[in-house]
Amino acid sequence: MDSVPNHNYGLTVNWTGNRGDGTSGPGDYDRDHIVSAPGRPELHASADPSFRGDPQRWNPEEMLVASLSSCHMLWYLGLAAASGVIVTDYVDSPTGVMTEQSDGSGQFVEVTLAPIVTVADPSMTHRAEELHTSAAAKCFIARSVNLPVRHTPTTEVAS
Repeated sequence: MDSVPNHNYGLTVNWTGNRGDGTSGPGDYDRDHIVSAPGRPELHASADPSFRGDPQRWNPEEMLVASLSSCHMLWYLGLAAASGVIVTDYVDSPTGVMTEQSDGSGQFVEVTLAPIVTVADPSMTHRAEELHTSAAAKCFIARSVNLPVRHTPTTEVAS
């Protein structure tokens, strides 16, 4: 029996929002932090502005939506290449809906991916549309979350 590889991901999340008194009160510290990993540019992050975060920085909610979109795209492109579908452009404008509870907790209730895929030839359109189902079934991130990840793709033909 073949062994199945495990993939490990390590990084550092460093809180940089101590104004001098730490978390002495809810308004006394910034939510700023830096996400880093060896050999990669730093990602400047914060909380969502609704939760006292810096609107100029990425927040965890945006990063979750971006991860789902990026994973779907990478699987899609790989499947397209393996299927003979020539994709010449791919742009997604995903959206996520998070519901906050009265106790301050919350959860995402859905994410919708809306990729616009451009293919090289009209004969590739039908297969290009079908590949979204396969990409959705294979995406590691989508398979790891307990919320619906919907897809409203559009397929165009290069001019």
